[in-house]
Amino acid sequence: MSSSHPLDLRLPTPGCFADPERAGLDADAVFDGMTEHLFFTLGKLAPTASNHDLYMALSYAVRDRLMTRYLASLEAIRARPHKTVAYLSAEFLIGPQLNSNLLNLGISKDIAEQALRRFRIESLDQILEVEEEPGLGNGGLGRLAACYMESLASLQVPAVGYGIRYEFGIFNQLIRDGWQVEVTDKWLKGGWPWELPQPEEACFVGFGGRTESYTDGKGNYRSRWIPSEHAIGIPHDVPVLGYRVNTCNRLRLWRADATESFDFYAFNIGDYYGAVEEKVGSETLSKVLYPNDGTDEGRRLRLKQQHFFVSCSLQDMLRSLGNRGIPVEEFPNHWTVQLNDTHPAIAVAELMRLLIDQHYLDWDTAWDITTRSVAYTNHTLLPEALEKWDLTRFGSLLPRHLELIYEINRRFLQQVRLRYPGNDAIQRKLSIIDEDGGKAVRMANLATIAAHHVNGVAALHSDLLKRQLMPEFAEIWPEKFTNVTNGVTPRRWVALANPALSRLLDEHVGPEWITNMELLTKLEERQHDTAFLEQWGATKLSVKRKLAGYIHRQTGVLVDPSSLFDVQVKRIHEYKRQHLNALQVITHYLRIKNGQAEGMAPRTVIFGGKAAPGYYMAKLIIRFINGIAETINADPDMEGRLRVVFLPDYNVKLAEQIYPASDLSEQVSTAGKEASGTGNMKFAMNGALTIGTLDGANVEIRERVGPENFFLFGKTETEIMELQTKGYRPRQIVETLPELAEALRLIGLGHFSNGDGELFRPLLDNLTGFDPFFVLADFADYLRAQDEVNQAWTNRKQWNRMSLLNTARTGFFSSDRSIQDYCQTIWKAEPFPVEITCDVP
Repeated sequence: MSSSHPLDLRLPTPGCFADPERAGLDADAVFDGMTEHLFFTLGKLAPTASNHDLYMALSYAVRDRLMTRYLASLEAIRARPHKTVAYLSAEFLIGPQLNSNLLNLGISKDIAEQALRRFRIESLDQILEVEEEPGLGNGGLGRLAACYMESLASLQVPAVGYGIRYEFGIFNQLIRDGWQVEVTDKWLKGGWPWELPQPEEACFVGFGGRTESYTDGKGNYRSRWIPSEHAIGIPHDVPVLGYRVNTCNRLRLWRADATESFDFYAFNIGDYYGAVEEKVGSETLSKVLYPNDGTDEGRRLRLKQQHFFVSCSLQDMLRSLGNRGIPVEEFPNHWTVQLNDTHPAIAVAELMRLLIDQHYLDWDTAWDITTRSVAYTNHTLLPEALEKWDLTRFGSLLPRHLELIYEINRRFLQQVRLRYPGNDAIQRKLSIIDEDGGKAVRMANLATIAAHHVNGVAALHSDLLKRQLMPEFAEIWPEKFTNVTNGVTPRRWVALANPALSRLLDEHVGPEWITNMELLTKLEERQHDTAFLEQWGATKLSVKRKLAGYIHRQTGVLVDPSSLFDVQVKRIHEYKRQHLNALQVITHYLRIKNGQAEGMAPRTVIFGGKAAPGYYMAKLIIRFINGIAETINADPDMEGRLRVVFLPDYNVKLAEQIYPASDLSEQVSTAGKEASGTGNMKFAMNGALTIGTLDGANVEIRERVGPENFFLFGKTETEIMELQTKGYRPRQIVETLPELAEALRLIGLGHFSNGDGELFRPLLDNLTGFDPFFVLADFADYLRAQDEVNQAWTNRKQWNRMSLLNTARTGFFSSDRSIQDYCQTIWKAEPFPVEITCDVP
């Protein structure tokens, strides 16, 4: 047992019990725990146990060792109330849990494998491979939430993550004939050992119906909501253990159930579907992550999902106060509520409803509680990505909330009139109710008006948030707006994902780097050490070999591990500009074909990412990349020079293999469009060099690692705006760039689509006619930067030095630093170490 998280099983503590046989962290204790769970929990004997059985048994044995810490953390807050962070998010992309919990407990891979060898399993990897990835998130938003939950626990800050227990994730991605095919993500089919259902703590949630006014016993005018529909939220708790500490927070995910599961009358008269209709309808709420919002029913379901998990979560927080005898007026002293983007923004109206309608507070008191409790993180500069809800739909589903929003808006606009007398345009812009076109509720405006802090997620993003997206709000409340640059947890993204690098860091920096990333600056002392740089390069090559094997197994494509691994993995979207990267691949292909490849680095260009099912252009970009890959990989002239791979079903498990093996990180979004990004940080931490624009956190990464260790290209956000103002004509750019013109001509001839000249016509028309994300405007400078990459790769010692400095200087991008910033600047939350002393009978 590590001394950093002592577990004393001798001294009595009221309400706490630990079985010493389930606390051991050595191989014998782990083996005994697995044997017990195989027999008693799974009903299996060791000789017939499958790898999945062994995964479940090991997971349950590990979970046993979490429970003392988990229950002690809950007991500590009950005994000594302390401010707790409530992190509300529609996504928590937490990734596989077994290896993370082994690491955080202090059970080494060697110890786990000693136990597994008694079951004739030689490698822990054999067991980790069968673990399903929880389908609780999609992209960066959910992964950020997961990193933050892990850092909160590691920093010993009490926290609860609130979200939805989706039965099905967004989808599993297959590639068929180059196209994305969506397959249901049945991640729960084999059981999930990491959750603890808590049905006794269920919450009721209403929808629809009507409101009515009445006068209470004290003569006060009041309103009550009479919903026409109800659902029950059943909490499922997932323990979130900190690194080598006793603090074990929780992720509380809500599963929807019906208030009445079976209608016997309907069944008895032959209406068999009607007998379970309510159950089916209610459970749809937690069925799937991000239902398609291309239909009215899909949009309605999304809004219902958001209200469902937010209402359950706020009821849970208020109930926790009542259980501890704490007056509701003290809510802000015990809970700080962080809205992760606009998805949970309905929390503003729901908290007001609960305080006014159920706890009978007056408006001013309720509003004071709400505004002292709620903070809002903005994650996008794209106006179309800021959620708005049709007013009629919103009112029919949440009539009481609409009344409260009207009142919030009325009072706010009074302040606006005083500040900007006679300025109707400002009032229309800032109003929660959008009057342009069809009336709608602007959720970002609601969150901004109510929040005590509004933060962006990178220095540039926060600046643009104040200057471009919300300048009037920032003028009214300059003290509200702040920045917290995103971060990623080094436990998962270096220690777990890259054990070879982790061992090197332990040896030359010391194991403390894992909780203090700033210690990595010690690596700079080795930047001119030839032997160490060779060791650095050999470490990178070892993980590249592993990824090369995975690529061959998954796609059949053989790639050279010694080639430059040029990687772009992220959600497929036009503003992220995977098609810009694809165009430079075609240019390199043409240079090789035309005998102009002198000085060009042998490359393996790797893409990965999912497109939203209804996003045609993104899906066409995937088809485009796969068309290029088919052509290039079949051409003997490309042998040893260029390979292109699209890895399907990009997720956390796959990311853990890709980031450590990457040499070049493609961060090529249009300047001013990416809020921050976190993939860029994971790449740099693992020693990849970045080629990127001055967008999102790229700006800060470049400042930290040094401009000489970053390949910069592209127009700035200001230059993009100037180009828009003057009138952007992409066809004129094509006329001045022969390589670009040739690439576009080949695409139009069907060279990358089996002769079908029309397949990519929408993409060509988009680029040459409108080019909304300025792909062609940045193309020439992008090629220049890629030529610099080629030149840098030829000097491997210098490349390894640049790689080392990227890792050494990215300590700032640890999520531990982000959480410390939130705690100090926004939440005013402090660490609360958990001491465990349990009586043993």
